Amino acid sequence: MKLLHRIRGPRLGTKIMLLGLTLLVVPWFSYRQLVEMEHLLIQGQSNAQLLTAEGISTLFNGREDLFNDLPVTIEDFESLYANPLQNAIRLDGSLEDWGEGVDDKALRFGSETGKADGDFQLLLGERGGQLYVHMDVIDPEHVYRNTEYLRLDNADHIRLSFIRADGDDGRVSIVFSKPGVTTAYEMQPDWRFASAGPPSNSVQGFMQETEQGYRVEFRMPLSLLGSSRYFGLALVDVDDPETGEIRRIVQTLPTAGKESFNLVVLRSPEVLNIIQGLGYSGARILVIDPQKRVRAETGTNVSRNEPVRKDNLLENVQRWFKSLRPWVHWIITGEQWTPARSLTEDAAATTEIVIGSSLEGDPIALRRSLSETQEVIMAAHPIVSRNKVIGAVVVEQNIDEILTFQRSALEQVILVSIVSLFAVFIALLAFSARLAWRIRSLRREASNAIDEYGRLRIGELQREMYAGDEIGELARSVSNMLSKLQQHNNFLESMPRTLRHEINNPLNTLSTSLQNLAEENPEVRDSKYLESAKRGVMRIGAIVQNLADAANLEESLEAEEREDIDIELLLQSYVANCRITHKDCEFIYRGAGRPVYANVSDYRIEQLLDKIIDNAIDFHRNNTPIRVQLDSYRDHLQITVANRGPLLPANAEKSLFDSMVSHRGRQNRLHFGLGLYVVRIIAERHGGIVRAMNLADASGVAIMVQLPRVATEDESSELHEQIVPKAATG
Repeated sequence: MKLLHRIRGPRLGTKIMLLGLTLLVVPWFSYRQLVEMEHLLIQGQSNAQLLTAEGISTLFNGREDLFNDLPVTIEDFESLYANPLQNAIRLDGSLEDWGEGVDDKALRFGSETGKADGDFQLLLGERGGQLYVHMDVIDPEHVYRNTEYLRLDNADHIRLSFIRADGDDGRVSIVFSKPGVTTAYEMQPDWRFASAGPPSNSVQGFMQETEQGYRVEFRMPLSLLGSSRYFGLALVDVDDPETGEIRRIVQTLPTAGKESFNLVVLRSPEVLNIIQGLGYSGARILVIDPQKRVRAETGTNVSRNEPVRKDNLLENVQRWFKSLRPWVHWIITGEQWTPARSLTEDAAATTEIVIGSSLEGDPIALRRSLSETQEVIMAAHPIVSRNKVIGAVVVEQNIDEILTFQRSALEQVILVSIVSLFAVFIALLAFSARLAWRIRSLRREASNAIDEYGRLRIGELQREMYAGDEIGELARSVSNMLSKLQQHNNFLESMPRTLRHEINNPLNTLSTSLQNLAEENPEVRDSKYLESAKRGVMRIGAIVQNLADAANLEESLEAEEREDIDIELLLQSYVANCRITHKDCEFIYRGAGRPVYANVSDYRIEQLLDKIIDNAIDFHRNNTPIRVQLDSYRDHLQITVANRGPLLPANAEKSLFDSMVSHRGRQNRLHFGLGLYVVRIIAERHGGIVRAMNLADASGVAIMVQLPRVATEDESSELHEQIVPKAATG
């Protein structure tokens, strides 16, 4: 329990600042509210997209004919997939505009290693009714076409085989005489000469050399292909420009015949016509067949809103908030914040889950990312016919508006919270500093109202007396208490004078009666009882006189005049008188050996010495001397009175010189403890101090009085001589 009492709580300013920290609940609550609002908005958008997907799926329910437009079953073919392209494609041999992750979709043809001469990688894409083809060929010794020859099979070239819309065979050869734009010709069945003189403008391409060979990028309209979408491609490699002999043909076409042509799966035109007008801003609609192939697509989920240019300060704040948000999100919600960057790795998995679940007959909506800054919601609903799933409708819509709203709201909340908290902390800091200053000023004035010995210096306070708050009430209460204490102290100080007057009258009567009794009855003059009565009367008178002297001492000291007295001479005379008046005690005096002056009242110094000597006589051990010593220092002198005897009790030095305090024990109850109090008052009124301590050898007690010293003329001149030469030499 004592340990708990020693523990101090925080200061007032700290408490106010800690209380100000509770304002952090405002941004915490706002952030939680915005996170929940984001969840609700995304959930609402997910439900809306599911309803949209369900509504569109009803247009295809029971329409198996739209998904069975292939002439034969897919198992008879090795399909070549044309990937939907989101961006406009520039024919320059580069894959940068094909989108991210297209390298993983490339098909390899040729040898098993894929590194032999004539091997190539193939990518197919579809956009805007055009079939785009990108080929990366390994051919260190490629041969360009010589434009002087009519034959087209004596140099490196690419052969395209397909079935036209009218059912006839289509053959196109792509040749290149140099790096750059390619040339396409419709070919005869033997692939040696063109079937028509001028080149075909329907197939356009570009050829670019590489370290291992070359790249070819070209496009052709889908209108050239029939509904069956028969399509095949072959690379013809010629290494000898002199002979023009074909060294190798690497093809996607099997050699068994056109019934085994590879099939490129593209969108279904009729399905596309149905959903063409259903797209809306920021949303993309896809129709998926049971083989998870895109049969139709409309709209785009990429936001077309141009970013608003902002000033550098706001951009820096947003960048700072973006780096800080994961920590803020984890602290406030306890959940790991997942940015869009980490979600891009799961985009393919999310798409697979959505399409797979919808084709199994379960509507689903999930959130996935397109890039570091864009996220979409994928909602899919199955298309059914005769209790069988024949496809799915996928609706993708970006959540840019929701995320933009959330980011804007979060930025505003953070900025407003920071500014508000900073302003509140400044205000609390100023308020707490002002409050602490007022309390400290009041405490300092209240502490100075009473000196170290418990005497009142002032009877009322000046600070905060007219304040209307609780501190003002406290100041007025303390001031009222000090006023009452001053009245009570005045009463106590005037009591000794009143008691002396009231007690002296009966004491005089009692003393006169005892004297008359002794004169009238000579036989009782030597009676021990009469002597005891006289001593009692005298003792009571002395006590009353001491009380009166102590009460009037400070006023008397203020009125008395002082003069420079030789303390050395005064002590010598005083100790000599003590030897005469106290013959049963031995006094030893050791002086300074020269005059020591102090500006004092000699009568009061003798009164001070009387109290100290009386105390030493009362406590000294028999047959031991009382030593009186004078020491002179530069700016003060010291009078020491030491005696052998009982030691001072523990912690008695602090209260030994207080009024009405005595350490004599129960056997000396008639002592009121005023002697040493008078010593302290006289010493302090002369600008000195008094101390009491046990001797170093623990054989007794010493009382030391220090008084300001007055320098003699010789000492002043000597000090002047020491200072002047130093100033002259300096």
